[in-house]
Amino acid sequence: MKLPSYVTGQWVEGSDTGREIFDAVSGAPLCHVTSEGVDFAATVRYARETGGAALRAMTFHERAAALKAMAKDLMGRKEDFYAISAKTGATRSDGWVDIEGGIGTVFSYASMVTRELPNDTVMVEGPMERLSAQGTFVGRHILTSKPGVAVHINAFNFPCWGMLEKIAPSLAAGMPVIVKPATPTAYLTEAMVRAIIEAGHLPEGALQLICGGVGDLLDQLNEQDVVTFTGSAVTGRKLRTHPNIVTNSIPFTMEADSLNCCILGESVQPDDEEFGLFIKEVAKEITVKAGQKCTAIRRVIVPADRLQAVADALQSRLDKTVVGDPAIEQVRMGPLVGADQARDVRASVEKLASECQVIYGGKETFDLEGVDNSSGAFFPATVLLCDEPHKKQLVHEVEAFGPVTTLMPYSGLDDAVAIAAMGKGSLAGSLFTYDDEEARTIILGAAAWHGRMLVINRDCAGESTGHGSPLAQMVHGGPGRAGGGEELGGLRAIKHYMQRTAIQASPTTLTAITGEYHAGGKTYTDDIHPFKKHFEDLRIGETLITHRRTVTEADIVNFGCVSGDHFYAHFDEIAARDSFFGKRVAHGYFVISAAAGMFVEPSPGPVIANYGLENLRFIEPVAAGDTIQAKLSVKQKIKKAPRGDEQPNGVVVWAIEVTNQNQEAVAIYDIMTLVARREA
Repeated sequence: MKLPSYVTGQWVEGSDTGREIFDAVSGAPLCHVTSEGVDFAATVRYARETGGAALRAMTFHERAAALKAMAKDLMGRKEDFYAISAKTGATRSDGWVDIEGGIGTVFSYASMVTRELPNDTVMVEGPMERLSAQGTFVGRHILTSKPGVAVHINAFNFPCWGMLEKIAPSLAAGMPVIVKPATPTAYLTEAMVRAIIEAGHLPEGALQLICGGVGDLLDQLNEQDVVTFTGSAVTGRKLRTHPNIVTNSIPFTMEADSLNCCILGESVQPDDEEFGLFIKEVAKEITVKAGQKCTAIRRVIVPADRLQAVADALQSRLDKTVVGDPAIEQVRMGPLVGADQARDVRASVEKLASECQVIYGGKETFDLEGVDNSSGAFFPATVLLCDEPHKKQLVHEVEAFGPVTTLMPYSGLDDAVAIAAMGKGSLAGSLFTYDDEEARTIILGAAAWHGRMLVINRDCAGESTGHGSPLAQMVHGGPGRAGGGEELGGLRAIKHYMQRTAIQASPTTLTAITGEYHAGGKTYTDDIHPFKKHFEDLRIGETLITHRRTVTEADIVNFGCVSGDHFYAHFDEIAARDSFFGKRVAHGYFVISAAAGMFVEPSPGPVIANYGLENLRFIEPVAAGDTIQAKLSVKQKIKKAPRGDEQPNGVVVWAIEVTNQNQEAVAIYDIMTLVARREA
C-alpha cells in the first residue's frame, strides 16, 4: 500500500515505490511512502488561492468555531487513532499525549481566540500612540493575515500533536497550511488528516498533506510564506539555509533536538519529598515514548555527594518498568519507532560510552513482555554516568534520541548553572527544590539557555504537567541548539503567522481601519440613550456626554463609611494637606461609581450585564467642590456565538473619560457590557 498525499483537493499516490515503513512492534510491513510526482507548485498555488482566500474572508471567531468543530470531531474518533498509534510503538499513555494532547491544544486555541480576539479579520495590538502635540496624528500596530502558506515539516515522535499544535495557530491566523510529517510515522498523521478532510469543517485548501519528501516545495515559496521545522538540528540547519528561504527572507522557525537537563537542588536530601519526585520524573522522561521526545531529560545534574543515591534510586525505579508490546496493559515502555532509529540510538550510546560509564541498561538482550526482539526496534532504558562533566564534552554534544540519560555531578549552585549551559541551548529544563532562594539562583542563572524551565516541589507536584509537557498558553522552543524559535505561547503563536504593521493616521481614520474607536476620533450622538439600543444599532464612536455632578464632603464621607475605606487622604484634613495630594480628596472608586450613576440608564433594556472593567487610570485628584462629567463612547463591538438557548448577544466595550470643571481628565477606563442582539 502506498500512503497518499492530499493536495489540490484530492488524494494522490506517489509515482514510485518510495520508502517502506514497518510496524514498530512486530516489524511487519505497513506501507510505502513517497511524494514523487506531486506537483508542489500547484499545491502551493492551491493553498494561496483557494484555502488562503477562504480563511482570510473568515473572522477570528469563525476560524475558532471551525477549529472547535474539527477538534470535537477528532475527539469522537480518538479510538481509531489509538489503534494506529500502537503501531508506532506507543503505549496508551504515550498515545494520550500525542492524540488527546494534540486535540486539546486545538480546543485551547479555539477558546483563546474566541475569548481574546475580536470577531473581525484584523487584530489590534498595544495602546494607541499619540504622535503629535494636539492628538490629530496617532499610531497603532495592527496584525493582518498574510496571503501566503505555512509549511510545517514535523518530526516522527508526535505525528498528531506535532501537526495540531502548529496548524491550530496557523489556521486561526488565517493562513492555510501544508503539513509534511516525518516518514516513519506519516501513516498516523495521514489518518488524522483524512478524518479532518472528511469532517469538512475547514475550507477546502486550508489543509494539505505531503507524505514523503519535500521535493522542490521550498523553491515554490515567497516572502509571504512561513516555514516551521521540528527534527534534528543538522537537518534544520540545512533547511534554514535553503537558497530560496534566504533570498526571500522567509520566516523559518526551528525546534530541534536538545540536551535538556534536570537539576536536583543542593538542599534536597534523599529523605525529602522532592528527591522522590525527582527520581519519578527522570524515570518517566526516560521511558515515556521510549524517550523519543524533543523535551526528554538527557542530562541529570545532581550534587556530587548524592550521585550514588540518585543512581541507586533510579535503578530501583527502572527495574519495575515493564518493556514490550504496548498493547499489553502492564507494559510501560514500547519500542522505538523503527529498527533504523534503534540503530541510531545504539550508535549514540556507544559514542557516549567512550567518555561515560554505562551504569544501567545498554544491553543487546533484555526482557520483553509479549514480544521477542526480532524486530530490532526495542531498546532498553539506559543510564550513563559522566563523572567529569566539565572535561568530557560528548555528553553535551551527542543526543541519543531514545530511553537514554546521563548522570553528572555538580559542586555548588554556580557549577550546576554552568553545566546546564554547556548544552548550548535547550527546549526545557527542570529543577527540584523546596528552597525558593535556591530556585531563584538557578533559574535566573540558567533561564537564558532554556525556552522553558519548570520548578517542581511538594506544593505543585500534584498538579504539575511535568518536565516535558508543552502547553498552548506557554512558549515552546529554545535558544541555540534547540533551534532559536518559538511555538505555542498563546496569542504569540497566532501573531507569528500574521504581519505586524504600524499604522499612522488621524484618530478617525485609525478607527475606520481597525474597527475600534480611538480617542480624538469622530464621534456620533443620538437622542436615544445608547443603553437603550441593541447590539446591532450601536455605532463605533457613538458617544454620550452626561450631566455634571459636584462632589461634596458628604459624598466623600458617606462613600468611605459604606466601603470601609478610611484612608487618611479622604478623612484627615491635616494629614491630607501634607500628603502627595496636598488636599483632602475623593476616593477614586467613588469617582467611577459616580460616573456610572451619571451614564447608566436604569430601566430595563438591551443591556444584560456589566462584563468587566479594564485599563483604569486615575489621573487628577478630585476634591470636594470639584465638578465631574463623564463621556461614554462605543470603543469596540464583539459579536458572541450563542450557547444553547441563550439570547443572542455581544460584548460592547465602552471607553470612559471622566473630566473635571477644567476639562482635565480625572479617570479613564474601559467597561464591557453584555448587550442583547435582535437576531442570531
